[in-house]
Order: sequence, then C-alpha cells, then structure tokens
Amino acid sequence: MICTFFGHRDCPGTIKPKLSEVLVELITNHGVDMFYVGHQGQFDAYVHGELRRLKQEYPQINYAVVLAYMPGKKTEYGDYSDTMLPEGIESVHPHYAISWRNNWMLRQSDYVVTYITHTWGGAYRCAEKARRQKKVVINLKNLLTLT
Repeated sequence: MICTFFGHRDCPGTIKPKLSEVLVELITNHGVDMFYVGHQGQFDAYVHGELRRLKQEYPQINYAVVLAYMPGKKTEYGDYSDTMLPEGIESVHPHYAISWRNNWMLRQSDYVVTYITHTWGGAYRCAEKARRQKKVVINLKNLLTLT
C-alpha cells in the first residue's frame, strides 16, 4: 500500500505528534509500506523528517522525496539519496511540473495524508481530487479516522 502527502506550505510544528500517530497507524494496521512526499514547504519537511525517523523503527517501509524539477544547484536540496524524479516529468514544462508531480503521486497512492486549513490552493485541490477518486484522505487538521 502506498501513501502520499499534500499540505499547505506553512504548517505549525504542533502537527508532528498527529503526523507520527497517523503514520504508525498506517504502517502497523493498514499495510502501508511506501510513502511519496514532495519538498515544497514546511509540511513536506515535517513529513520527510518523520519518515526518515520511522524508517529506523520500521525497516520494512520505504519512502521517496519526489522532485518536480531536475536538481540544479548542488545546495538546492542537499542529500539526494532519498529522492526520485517520476518518469515522464522531463517532458513537462516547468510551469506545470509541481501539478504534474502531484498528480503522479496521487495516481500511485491508496492513502493521502494532508494538512489543510482552507479551501483554496494546490493542497486542497489534490485532497478533493483524492476524495473523488475514492482514496482514503486523512486531514491532520481534523485528525480524521481511517475509514
């Protein structure tokens, strides 16, 4: 099972305990063993850090930071060992790359974990698309139960 993440760029650190709780639930009770996360904002950074930590405790899981662009400057991201470029993104115009990458991640996923506080923006649109596709969507803002 695969999980992906969409959240607002700005995100409070207070979501970290909820994030950890949801990830452990997905790993231990729902068979999620692959996670895809972007790298555009604070939410993605929190998710990436928590996945890196959980990989030590649950070695059966894997994760990838899914890039929207070919890396440029060496200091742009740092360590690229846990990153990937989705197949096909090389032919996407840079203006559409994040949206294309998000749609790719959504197509792969069974579960979607979000942090959404308002009804506009890319994270909200991705969550709504996931709901229409009958994916399980968990908003950390509300800590929805897995159903």
